[in-house]
Amino acid sequence: MTLLSLLVAIILEQIRPLPVRRFVEEPIAALARLIENNLNDGVSRHGAVGWYVAVLLPAVLTALIYALLFYIQPLAAFIFNIVVLYLGLGYRQHSHYYGRIHASLRAQEVDRARQLLTQWRGGHYDHTPADEVARLAIEYALVVGHRQVFALFPMFLLFPGPSGVVLYRLAERFSHLWADSQQPGLADFGRFARKAFDVIDWVPTRMTAIAFSIMGDFEGAIYCWRTQSTLWPRVVDGVLIAAGAGALGIQLGGLVHEGAELVERPDIGTGEPADVDFMYSAVGLIRRTLVLFLLIILLIGISGWAGG
Repeated sequence: MTLLSLLVAIILEQIRPLPVRRFVEEPIAALARLIENNLNDGVSRHGAVGWYVAVLLPAVLTALIYALLFYIQPLAAFIFNIVVLYLGLGYRQHSHYYGRIHASLRAQEVDRARQLLTQWRGGHYDHTPADEVARLAIEYALVVGHRQVFALFPMFLLFPGPSGVVLYRLAERFSHLWADSQQPGLADFGRFARKAFDVIDWVPTRMTAIAFSIMGDFEGAIYCWRTQSTLWPRVVDGVLIAAGAGALGIQLGGLVHEGAELVERPDIGTGEPADVDFMYSAVGLIRRTLVLFLLIILLIGISGWAGG
């Protein structure tokens, strides 16, 4: 049932991508504002209370609903799994941006690629050269591939029903809305959300990094992961970017033009500096990693059936 739920949800998301912004991100943002208005008084422990209400409570309720549906009718629980997974997935919207950036750079439409990058990951890239646009796109694709797809697999396997998917997705969104926000007064309020998400994402991040290593240059990926991931401003992202860069045999990070500023970042990876020619290689790594995760889940399912 686990593998079939994942396969159906992934196929549905590819055939008919969910308008994630309207059906997932905007409702979560509205809930975040409601909690902020009622709990945010500049005290960090109130941010923890808000996180329990917004993230932990829905995850627990999801587990209870799944258990009840499974007791009444296993088919209903199976459908519930698919619906929640479908809502939790969202890579198609990101791959759409990545593909259009790649096509624009190939057509030497750099201004168009800059606009798409801004829409996709935020920031200001009006003066960013083409090779830096490609590099930023690859970095973001590695992180997004993990957060929108790969991280959900272990969460789905380790928690009852789809409760782990709900826990991960809500924790990721509230960490972004509260901890990453530039809005005044949210720094202390969002501190717990950031720490909680980093704890929740610790195991999934490293599983994805291992998968990148297996599906690419293993020695290069492990070397970059061990020696370079801690150089990145946020280590959880550094693990993914370092392992991905090492697996692909390319260099990421480095100086980038953001707006009128030149931002200095650590050099990550080995080999040649990433450019548009490596964008398709990054897609290949993500696709191979997806196949690996599905194969692992299939083997787990077969062992479970054989054991039963």
